[in-house]
Amino acid sequence: MLHRILENDFVQRLTHFPAVGLLGPRQAGKTTLVHAIQNQLSRPTVYFDLERSSDLARFQQDRTFFLEQFTEETVILDEIHRLPELFPDLRGLIDRNRQPGRFILLGSASPTLLRNTSESLAGRISYLELTPFQLRELPSPDYQQHWLRGGFPTSWLAPSTDLSAIWREDFIRNYIERDLPQLGLTANPIQLLRLFTMLANQQGGLLNQTALGNALQLRTPLVGQYLNFLEQAFLVRRLTPYATNVGKRLTKSPKLYIRDSGLVHQLLRLYDINVLFGHPVVGASWEGYVIEQLIPMLQFDQLPFFYRTADGAELDLVIESQGQIKLAVEIKLSDAPTLSKGTTTALQDVGNPPLLVVTPSADTYRLREHVWVCSVSSLPDMLQRLLDG
Repeated sequence: MLHRILENDFVQRLTHFPAVGLLGPRQAGKTTLVHAIQNQLSRPTVYFDLERSSDLARFQQDRTFFLEQFTEETVILDEIHRLPELFPDLRGLIDRNRQPGRFILLGSASPTLLRNTSESLAGRISYLELTPFQLRELPSPDYQQHWLRGGFPTSWLAPSTDLSAIWREDFIRNYIERDLPQLGLTANPIQLLRLFTMLANQQGGLLNQTALGNALQLRTPLVGQYLNFLEQAFLVRRLTPYATNVGKRLTKSPKLYIRDSGLVHQLLRLYDINVLFGHPVVGASWEGYVIEQLIPMLQFDQLPFFYRTADGAELDLVIESQGQIKLAVEIKLSDAPTLSKGTTTALQDVGNPPLLVVTPSADTYRLREHVWVCSVSSLPDMLQRLLDG
């Protein structure tokens, strides 16, 4: 099993919080990670999979009475969204015996899950998000295969391109037809697949719900509901624009990305790296891929935005902390990148922070004062250096 970077933080939080919620998309490796850290915990563990009918049946009568017999164990509740009515019971159990590491809750997220935990377990639970494999977690720095297949473990580890593609096709179909309805999204599967495919074609584009609704023959508010759900299921990222008083007309619409690059390529039937490089989506796909490698590295007080003005000044990412832009990021699909006038203007607009230009495989070097170039593989080291320096 590959070591997940989240592991140490996960174990540490279990020594402090009564409950820890590990959230993320289906098949990202949540259950595998929990089983891997069980021998590091101070308590014995008991595991219940709430998608298994025999385990779910144990909670159909007096749930509090049933769980009270495990006061000395860490109770792992997998697919917790299947039993949202359990959260008030967990609050009572925690308040009567507030010890760290009592419960681990695993879920694929949903509006119902988030609402119930925020209302019932406020101050008692800490959340962590487990993404599919990050490039920095892999034993080989082969960014091309990771970018092409995405980070879902079964897709990346598949012994052939065909098997990886078959898994991703089944994953998309099952998520749309089975998993999202179980999470509470009532939508026509055909329309939802069309929406997902449109988002792949418009990867990294500005959100225009009206245009999406017209194309799908759906009401605009319904499109918004679908997008909100896909975002809370960790399938879509909504990147908001940075707003600052620079006296310019700024873009107000967010950008939308399908978070896993392998799903983008599956929806567009791009199975070969050479075919991908010849497709119009290649630049946006690379941008989304790098963004998904970068954002999970940020600290809780480092917030990502993009910056764009009506005049064309643009930065792919700006990282804000304590009210200031600490770092700007440009994402290039060339190992010999150049900066446009619009980039220079955008940097001036946001206070001339350091700029990091991320490429596929360029050596790390300084392009000019306060501007560095690096590869996606060396991104973790450069990000830490520039944000902590």
